[in-house]
Amino acid sequence: MRTGTEILKVSSRSVPKLTAGAIAAVIREGGKAEVQAVGAGAANQGIKAIAIARTYMQLEDVDLICRPAFTQITIEEDERTAISMLVEKAETVNNTESSEDAGYGFVL
Repeated sequence: MRTGTEILKVSSRSVPKLTAGAIAAVIREGGKAEVQAVGAGAANQGIKAIAIARTYMQLEDVDLICRPAFTQITIEEDERTAISMLVEKAETVNNTESSEDAGYGFVL
């Protein structure tokens, strides 16, 4: 059983289905996945992977949440700003709520 956070670095060339499988594996083992992306293309692939992983986990009655944040990483001795997307199992509050009522969206 995994209890820590696994860092998964994605690029614009990452295959979302493969990354999604890695995210789902980490969650199944009880851990959290931190998907790190530098640049718009990488962030796009990361978001797609998280959406696919959520679909995989819903087949097992598990929902995921994603907490995006900025972080500083070092690439070849250069400091870069990355998007860090922490993915973890969602805590179930009330099984009778539908996803529309659970506060997942924004009201403008």
